[in-house]
Amino acid sequence: MKLSLHLALLALKQIARHRLRSILAIASVAVGIFLFTTVEIMQQSLRVATETGANDTTLVVYQKNRFCPMTSRLPEHYLSEIKRIDGVREVIPIQILVNNCGASLDVITFRGVPADNLTAYNPDLEIIDGSYQDWLKRGDGALIGENFAMNRRLSPGDQFDAVGVRVHISGIVRSDLAQDNNVAYVHLPFLQQSSHVGLGVVTQFNVRVDSPDLLDPVAAKIDELFRSDAQATITRPEKAFFAQTAKEMIELINFTRWLGIGAVIGVLALVANALLLSARGRVRENAVLQTLGFKRNAIGILMIWEGIILGLAGGAFGSLSAGMYYHLKRFTLGNEGLTLAFTPKPEVVIGALAIAVMLGIVASLVPALIAATKPVVNSLRA
Repeated sequence: MKLSLHLALLALKQIARHRLRSILAIASVAVGIFLFTTVEIMQQSLRVATETGANDTTLVVYQKNRFCPMTSRLPEHYLSEIKRIDGVREVIPIQILVNNCGASLDVITFRGVPADNLTAYNPDLEIIDGSYQDWLKRGDGALIGENFAMNRRLSPGDQFDAVGVRVHISGIVRSDLAQDNNVAYVHLPFLQQSSHVGLGVVTQFNVRVDSPDLLDPVAAKIDELFRSDAQATITRPEKAFFAQTAKEMIELINFTRWLGIGAVIGVLALVANALLLSARGRVRENAVLQTLGFKRNAIGILMIWEGIILGLAGGAFGSLSAGMYYHLKRFTLGNEGLTLAFTPKPEVVIGALAIAVMLGIVASLVPALIAATKPVVNSLRA
């Protein structure tokens, strides 16, 4: 253990001696790990948004054979009929208006909801600025998510105009649900009139059931209830609805997996190349170390320590920079009224750092083998 720590300090000194080469190697690793961490943040955010968990109890009722929110129109009186179904705990009608139904980074989503149902349906909604009472009093009031407010630099009291709708910012909200942090909640009658769909028509119903095992049975009952109506429905769990509706967005994010694989291969090649150059440049130094009593395996371990240090330094800079960047920028990707927030999790950043260190070890194996097996006499003659 003591020998290993001494070799680590010696490896650090070797890296410091060749500053330019080491800085270039660390910078290259940082860029590769930054890209890899970005891809992992996207993939992890997608999994959270699409994989149904044990605590998910929300269904989305949509008009059958309709996709964009502008084409789904359901009678608001469905609300009372859905409430009577066994297993249904809460129902909220929602009118959705978006500026773009396709996959886009700049999606503005208005959600019209009954004023008295919002907090009952989503009690975890937290007002972090402004006034909920002001929203209740103003017909044109809007409660906007904190990401929505940050990206557009909006504060309570401001006016906001988009998609032909002009609203007064009454408050900024925060929620554990990513969708709530990226939309603007307005009064249902106000949005129905502003979007010209008319009173009594909504885009969808969000239904909360008593337990997760009731999702499929309740969904089947809702669709059977309205099967013969003019506006037939299709009901799915919220995350399954997201996965089905946002296909373009999911395909786009899945493609980034190849970028992550490319970044890993690039980091592996860069570290291996830097260590091979280091092994070639220190042939005589390694021979001198062996004549002073260093064993062959110590020379190999010294090279492995260099790989670990390069991977650790570049990985720390790249992964932490990516995590901080996405935390501050709060990027979102929207599709058909649904929003996917790219939220960095600590486990993703730590995982990327661990992969960087592992790549440093793997990349150092061949240079370590070359340095450890080269005969002393030949090295001294080099």
